[in-house]
Amino acid sequence: MSKGFFERIEERAQAIDSLLCVGLDPHPEDLDEQSAEAAYRFCQRIIEATHDVALVYKPNSAFFEAFGADGIDALARTIAATGDVPVILDVKRGDIASTARAYARAAFETLGADAVTLSPYMGWETVTPFLDHAGSGVFVLCRTSNPGADELQGLGIARSDERVFERVAGWTRRDDAHGRVGLVVGATAPGALVDARRHAPEAWVLAPGVGAQGGSLEETIAAGLRRDGLGLLINASRAISRAADPGDAAHDLCVAIRAAVATHRHRPPADDPPGALRDPVHVELADALLDAGCVRFGRFTLKSGLESPVYLDLRRLTSVPAALRLAAQAYSAVLHRLSFDRIAALPYAGLPIGTAVALESGWPLVYPRQTVKEHGTRASVEGGFEAGERVVLVDDLATRGTSALEALPRLADAGLEVRDVVVLIDRQSGAADALADAGLQLHAVFQLTDLLEQWRKTGRVEAVQVDEVKADYGDGGALDVVGLGHSDSGEGGSGRSGDELGCVLSRGDGVGNRKRRLGQVRRSYGAAGRG
Repeated sequence: MSKGFFERIEERAQAIDSLLCVGLDPHPEDLDEQSAEAAYRFCQRIIEATHDVALVYKPNSAFFEAFGADGIDALARTIAATGDVPVILDVKRGDIASTARAYARAAFETLGADAVTLSPYMGWETVTPFLDHAGSGVFVLCRTSNPGADELQGLGIARSDERVFERVAGWTRRDDAHGRVGLVVGATAPGALVDARRHAPEAWVLAPGVGAQGGSLEETIAAGLRRDGLGLLINASRAISRAADPGDAAHDLCVAIRAAVATHRHRPPADDPPGALRDPVHVELADALLDAGCVRFGRFTLKSGLESPVYLDLRRLTSVPAALRLAAQAYSAVLHRLSFDRIAALPYAGLPIGTAVALESGWPLVYPRQTVKEHGTRASVEGGFEAGERVVLVDDLATRGTSALEALPRLADAGLEVRDVVVLIDRQSGAADALADAGLQLHAVFQLTDLLEQWRKTGRVEAVQVDEVKADYGDGGALDVVGLGHSDSGEGGSGRSGDELGCVLSRGDGVGNRKRRLGQVRRSYGAAGRG
């Protein structure tokens, strides 16, 4: 199977250590004569001078189309001259599906491009025909670099706190289940780039506007770089083509990009403690969890008599749509790095979260039943699927991995393969090891300790409360957690009271005492081996 466009550029970015997109724009004033052949010669000279540092090339179709049929031929030859370097054809198409299919054939089959720029103004249906071509990629105009961009792109959406460009950024995750859609976000508005990245944390962003249009390279890197140091294409056209030596100009810009990336990645804020959150979605979601009442600090007495300094209940997310959507975005960012066919949400707490993720990302959802019904189809797994498909388990919390392990037999009986489990919070109480023993890998949006440090840093939770919870750490750094009836511990829909259903970090004066109390709790609920 041939590699996809974004897979190719990630491999090339790492191989040549470059995020440089070289624009091929044969402006009439830059040609030695007004002809298609002159446009081809102009671009060929740039390609030969920059081939070793160009991550991608981006020819602008308009300058070639202006020369008619000869110009189209020159464009095809220019694309062919790029060799093994991927090509983004800058055409900004956007039309109804039947017309879009013809545009797609022209770009990918006739001209030989690897990706295209598109306008989303007519809706997502104008984008999908371009994804029907194996290995292709698209970049959707999100927030462009021109001065009038905010006349439409910056408008607010009715009954929403989003602007138009933010809605477009969100589309890339909701409707593109295969990671084949990137965004065009201008370097001239770094604040908008931060917001777009928040809505599309894993997407590749093509950022025009550095240099001639006034965009700052350092600000663009800081606003748009992905957490892995990739995901951002710095476009340069005239700064290279009009330089005395285009090769030297491209090399110098590539070096500057590397330096800006290194500075950004290796300079954490001085006041950030280890584990502090930096992803904008994570920061906002951490606050939202507190605001929604999903995390409460104080003194909580359980039915068993145990006392706890903190109480987690992520089922409250369902009552705060904005927080639930943030959670879905955070889950989607983790899921994009995995390989699977469907998500499998674990009832009960994981089911509304899984549904939100499915709506946000476009991934189909199934779920294993708690008990197999004795009527109808007697299905153990609900939803459409085919035997042999791979699913990733989605749950709210992970304590010891019990709910995921208990779901495995039902999914296996249905012919479904499981390799990964994704949760919002890992309570760091042995779930990762327990799941690994069963051949599963745990992925968490948050470690509980990272949330605690974030809340300490922002002043949302007093340091004494954070220290009180963290006092339960043992030598291995694991929190001693007693989970009662919540999704990862004793999930069964027993209807227990709120304090009993929460995830509880129990205080104690020694590992032995904590183990004895845990045994007492298990016996009191008749759930040996659970939780």
